[in-house]
Amino acid sequence: MTNNNNMICDLETGVCGVAGDEEMEFVDFNQPKKTIDLYYVTDPICSHCWALEPVFRRFKEEYCHYFNFHTVMGGLLEKWGGGPVDPGNGIFGPADVAGHWREVGEYSGMPIDGSLMIDNPVQSSFPPSRVYKVIQKHHGDEKANEYLRRAREALFAFNENIGEDSVMVELVNHIGLDGETIVKEAADEVGHTLLKEDFGLAAKLGARGFPTIIMVNKENKGVKVVGSRPLQFYVSALTQILEEDVKPKTQTSLSDLLEKEQLLFAKEIEVMYDVEPSELQDFIGKNLPSNKYEEKEILGEKYYIQK
Repeated sequence: MTNNNNMICDLETGVCGVAGDEEMEFVDFNQPKKTIDLYYVTDPICSHCWALEPVFRRFKEEYCHYFNFHTVMGGLLEKWGGGPVDPGNGIFGPADVAGHWREVGEYSGMPIDGSLMIDNPVQSSFPPSRVYKVIQKHHGDEKANEYLRRAREALFAFNENIGEDSVMVELVNHIGLDGETIVKEAADEVGHTLLKEDFGLAAKLGARGFPTIIMVNKENKGVKVVGSRPLQFYVSALTQILEEDVKPKTQTSLSDLLEKEQLLFAKEIEVMYDVEPSELQDFIGKNLPSNKYEEKEILGEKYYIQK
């Protein structure tokens, strides 16, 4: 018979189970008061924002108890015109984007196909941005950010044109919402007004490139980090704006993270858990039950989906 110590009650202490060493113990369950607002200025078709996903997810997972998180749509591409869009990066037309995206993908380890920018280019990032804002208005930040993640997966890894109504409808349906209704509202005055509000906020924050992360304290002083940077850049910025050392939360288990995210690329797991590429398969085997995930590959990169 198994001896269950939790069923043993001590008459002197009045405790069933293990009493512990202290008769009275002070326990502080308070989380740090969130005095920082973090603004993430981004765009659905920003390749460097996609490259930042592994690092930024880890930063948010480990340090979110210090800040209130806000995603701001910045408006990367209104439309293709006759002149250059981004001459500094050699971007004069949609076909120029394909090569740039592939370079970003190869460098970052986050898969990017990019060939649709030659065959069926995204004509504007404004429509998927407006869909984000409408979802945010009616269903909150968490659902809107889920849509943004699915849109980026569709565009960069799976080569789908997220500026087309049919694709946006399918993406919204996939997260359990009414795609037809939301995409229609996003194209109306409501969607345009909401997006303009974000553009105004991005301008006020001084964001001119993507990604831009701006942390603002209660004295309305801020720290700005531009571009896709290593984790320590964001931790240092948070430390600077708080004027105190910051401590990460206990890491979420891989099993719980995959259940939450539904899809993770190999690079995201490596960055989150400090795993070398050569050790990834062993790490997966030890931390994910085989009946809970499916391993796939695209563009030479492995990814894992929740069953």
